[in-house]
Amino acid sequence: MGTLGIRTVGKVSFGTPASEQPGLHNRWHPDIPFAGTIKDGETVKIECLDWTGGQILNTDDADDVKNVDLTKVHYLSGPFEVETAAPGDLLLVEIMDVQPFQGQPWGFTGIFDRGNGGGFLDEIYPSAAKAIWDFEGIFCSSRHIPHVKFAGLIHPGILGCAPSAEVLETWNTREAKLITANKLEDRDVALPPQPINVHAGSADATLKEKIGKEGARTIPGRPEHGGNCDIKNLSRGSKVYLPVYVAGAKFSVGDLHFSQGDGEISFCGAIEMAGIITINFKVIKNGMAALGLKSPIYIPGLVEPQFGPGRYIYFEGFSVDQHGKQHYMDVTVAYRQTSLRCIEYLRRFGYSDYQIYLLLSCAPIQGHVAGIVDIPNACTTMGLPMDIFDFDISPTAALALTDGKTLDMGSCAFETGVTEGKVTNGGENSETSFGGGLTYKE
Repeated sequence: MGTLGIRTVGKVSFGTPASEQPGLHNRWHPDIPFAGTIKDGETVKIECLDWTGGQILNTDDADDVKNVDLTKVHYLSGPFEVETAAPGDLLLVEIMDVQPFQGQPWGFTGIFDRGNGGGFLDEIYPSAAKAIWDFEGIFCSSRHIPHVKFAGLIHPGILGCAPSAEVLETWNTREAKLITANKLEDRDVALPPQPINVHAGSADATLKEKIGKEGARTIPGRPEHGGNCDIKNLSRGSKVYLPVYVAGAKFSVGDLHFSQGDGEISFCGAIEMAGIITINFKVIKNGMAALGLKSPIYIPGLVEPQFGPGRYIYFEGFSVDQHGKQHYMDVTVAYRQTSLRCIEYLRRFGYSDYQIYLLLSCAPIQGHVAGIVDIPNACTTMGLPMDIFDFDISPTAALALTDGKTLDMGSCAFETGVTEGKVTNGGENSETSFGGGLTYKE
């Protein structure tokens, strides 16, 4: 490694549509052809596009976010053959480094329009919005959310090995049952295999058609192989143990993030970027049985932005929604309420709700399940690091804002002609529940 340099096993192009690049794919399926080969024990570099395939631009409007084509997303680099890997093995993936491209030192955070993707709080904040982040070394800042600067914990949002035919059938069967049971009028609870805009790497037309009919969308993570897990601590130095289900493992990676808050609450909520990830691969023979492993496990690396324990403000929420409706031990409801309390607090300093929503999605926020034992209320917390701001946001400073004077906070980007995002009631009078991540009628 030191004398020969590190080989780049997967390259991307910014001048060619993602859907035309043979080293990319946007479905999980065991038959997608290999995009390259990696030796057991080798360290390689893999280039990745951002998860939208370059649809989001470095501009001051959110037209691209509002109109993003969600059938053309999650282009992963791969799948790569790892020599000697066989079903039942574990693939030990050690992330050595993750960096943006030198010529593209920026990323974006988006709030998707409720009618096109939505997000965790889309019943309250239904408008499309965007913030562009500029990178300077390990730090990032945004013209759309001023007076904030922090170090990124750069990581991949997606990594995993291809499912076997049996595992793929398990995914499609159980998600189809959820889709069938859904009684919501305006929500997709899962996505079945969708042939539209399937990209299957270098597959020929016949195989591509088969993969379109059977292949699983890459939006959700799944317990058998991880996939789109969006765990911010899978950064430099992390070790991930991935189950192998097919010969050669067929490893894929993508959806790189410069930074992300726990929960990535706005859906496009990390600082999304294109970049290069450096990974070392080792095959552990018969590792699944040896560890009794049914899902990936990981060990975080040593790199993480550090804030003193007394330099956070923590907000708490319970499984009682904003209309006072009681939900039983619902962590999703609780974390929504935690987020809304943090938004309400930061609003007093002059930021708009949409700016705060974007910030909580991508900044180094610490989200925790605080208590799930005391019926009927689950409790969650969100820790906001005070030192990412260039002014004092402590309760003492907030109490001193009696004259209403705040800093100029500018604005995040909205669609053309829009200067302020909508804020709605999210199910007024509890006629519609906001629980369980879904909306249902009584």
